[in-house]
Amino acid sequence: MKSIFIGNLDFSTTEDQLRALFAAHGAVETVTLVRDRDTGQPRGFAFLEMTNDSEAEKAIQALNGTLLGGRTLTINEARPKPASNRGGDLQKREHRLNRF
Repeated sequence: MKSIFIGNLDFSTTEDQLRALFAAHGAVETVTLVRDRDTGQPRGFAFLEMTNDSEAEKAIQALNGTLLGGRTLTINEARPKPASNRGGDLQKREHRLNRF
């Protein structure tokens, strides 16, 4: 299974539109439009998972740079989310507090 990042989406783009666009290249497992957690408004990007890695690569090559809703899509393999550095932030705060 390969996760794909889709950027520069028009805010009116739907999950069904993305599913249909990618289904022409292979089986689509999931589509997730990313929304702002406070307002619920679309943020202009999505993640899509395809079950077959080679079909996903072909879809990325075929669809990157295409137009959807009047916008040029940026499509590539999704990168893993970086690890949170909350522990480091806490150490910095403690260091500042201990200075006095």
